[in-house]
Amino acid sequence: MLGARRQGEGSLILSLLTHQHGRHKGLVRGGAKSRQRGLYEPGNLVTATWHARLAEHLGLLQIEPGQFYAAPLLDDPLRLACLEAAVALAEAGLPERSPYPAIFDGLETLLQHLAADDGYAAEHLRWELRVLADLGYGLDLASCAVTGATEGLAWVSPRTGRAVSDAAGAAYRDRLLVLPRLFGGIGQAGGSDLADLLDGLRLTGFFLERSLFAPQGHGLPEARLRYLDRLARLGD
Repeated sequence: MLGARRQGEGSLILSLLTHQHGRHKGLVRGGAKSRQRGLYEPGNLVTATWHARLAEHLGLLQIEPGQFYAAPLLDDPLRLACLEAAVALAEAGLPERSPYPAIFDGLETLLQHLAADDGYAAEHLRWELRVLADLGYGLDLASCAVTGATEGLAWVSPRTGRAVSDAAGAAYRDRLLVLPRLFGGIGQAGGSDLADLLDGLRLTGFFLERSLFAPQGHGLPEARLRYLDRLARLGD
């Protein structure tokens, strides 16, 4: 479940991320009045049946409950912020009705990590990298763009999205993005795991904004910015 908005007196228009049909919308009659409104919380895993007379119509949805991921996180602001950041990115960044099964599978894996409170921040970062790759904006982090070296990688060119070794990029470090250890870089000397996550989020955020959102005339989703801010305040 990616989102829900009211339609008319008591209906909801839902936005779902599906495995075979991508981001997909539909109408749930009476959804806004239902006692099961918790079913429609963003981040929940549900089973959906869609009906429409013509394929291009909005259509009607029937929703059956699956796994409720959102409600258990209400008392954990950081995990909730991570869930909201991922859901908002999928809602705002993925084209409608275009299947991206690997993105769906990755998001489901992230939700499982969030539920278990186990490595979810790193999993979220890897998922964002997957989103870039599957949408055609993948980063080339395997070797240095200048020397071809596969070790000592420390930077990423904001122009090309390619890795740069520490030695080759030393003179241009002010113009390069940090390649975090999580993505195979050497990271910043003495950097903590939190600092590494922040470097990674700044890296993926830069390319997500440039490739997906700037062409649409806006920046990263507010939920994504709030999640980064929460993590940064932990470091402070």
